[in-house]
Amino acid sequence: MPFIPHTKTEITEMLNTIGVDSINDLFDEIPAHLRAAVMDAIPAGMNEMEVGRLMRQRAELNTKALCFLGAGSYQHHIPAAVWEITTRGEFYSAYTPYQPEASQGTLQLTYEFQSMMTALTAMDVSNASMYDGASSLAEAILMSVRANRKSKSRKIIIPTTVNPVYRQTAHTIVKGQQIELLEVPYEQSTGTVSLEQIKQQADADITAIVLQQPNFFGCLEAVDEITDWAHNNNILVIAVVNPLVMSVLKPPGEWGVEENKGADIACGDGQPLGAPMSAGGPYYGLLCCKQIYVRQMPGRIVGRTVDLDDKEGFVLTLQAREQHIRRSKATSNICTNQGLVVTASTIHMAIMGAKGLENTAAACFANNNKLVEKLTAIDGVKKCFSGSHFHETVLVLDEKSGRTAAAVLSSLMNKGILGGFDLSLDYPELGNAILVCTTEMRSDDDIDAYAKAMKQVLTATLSNETRAETA
Repeated sequence: MPFIPHTKTEITEMLNTIGVDSINDLFDEIPAHLRAAVMDAIPAGMNEMEVGRLMRQRAELNTKALCFLGAGSYQHHIPAAVWEITTRGEFYSAYTPYQPEASQGTLQLTYEFQSMMTALTAMDVSNASMYDGASSLAEAILMSVRANRKSKSRKIIIPTTVNPVYRQTAHTIVKGQQIELLEVPYEQSTGTVSLEQIKQQADADITAIVLQQPNFFGCLEAVDEITDWAHNNNILVIAVVNPLVMSVLKPPGEWGVEENKGADIACGDGQPLGAPMSAGGPYYGLLCCKQIYVRQMPGRIVGRTVDLDDKEGFVLTLQAREQHIRRSKATSNICTNQGLVVTASTIHMAIMGAKGLENTAAACFANNNKLVEKLTAIDGVKKCFSGSHFHETVLVLDEKSGRTAAAVLSSLMNKGILGGFDLSLDYPELGNAILVCTTEMRSDDDIDAYAKAMKQVLTATLSNETRAETA
């Protein structure tokens, strides 16, 4: 049914019928001090022509620079078929599959997505996605508090090697429920958190610990050792993972070497699987867990069954939202997910296959080694950490020139190179450091171009300094 705004006459007739003078009278129970004032800062509305012009201007701001930026959003090759299929009307217009008899295609695709996610993470159950990786971590923390009934502290250990945006988002969401996030610093030499540092923060009662693999610096944490220690102390393990990397690294469901092994909950962002960077979104959050915690999982789960005629069918199996069950038993108000991006990821994984994902991850790793080797050969650039890494590496720039990392990155941008992520705001203790990333998209020529541009920028900086001293 088309949307047709009410005329002033119709509004007046409706108000007269119910016996009030204005629409505001319908909200007279709201105290005046809680009502929004006039929103003077909100600009006036635009017509269609003006909106079109604005969006064209915004689109022209997009850069075609060579991208060596990661930090949670990655430029991967996406086969052309992925979004050609995703944007077909059958998927593009699909919404909430409450009626299984009318939504078998959407339900089957979601079921396939869940199956692929459990295969990648080696976990028992996956839901049908969250908003993004950051909110997925927050929901995983809330879930751990509900699930770990042996703990009463509501304390969560979270190393500072976890993505700072994820940590900030999680704090914002969980602080209202009196959940305490205990940050643990990393070792300056390796860029990873040690078990000894964790033990220093851990008191007699800890609810869960968060481990990111690879961590924000691209380094690999000692997940087996920490997972075994956590389980021996009745602490749940929340894994934050890059789903693409799970095709070559030990998945969270297999972390640890003792009998009770595997992370209890796994979360992360699905962006590396078929979603373009898109200036920051939309992405989606993945969330998986062990079977015993499935009833604490927010969102929806699609299951496969048979009908009365023994034909295969797909249905919503679990809907732990207050819309469907008693509010006191709801796990979250998460309902509408990032269905279209999930569709793209499912198609992407189906096209790539296990071997394709593995080859992609291997190419990312190889390219990062090439880039780091070439950049660290430049005078004034060195590797920050000695530990193992994947496709991101922290590099420290010589501070003798007086140029900050931000200034160097700005100069690189002027040469058509998006050179990395400035770590000074989130990790000032690292000094003049940047986080560089390579994916399979970067060719040898791209890597050579970056190394050449970096050398020119740093050489020009030193030359300017020499001239200033001479003067």
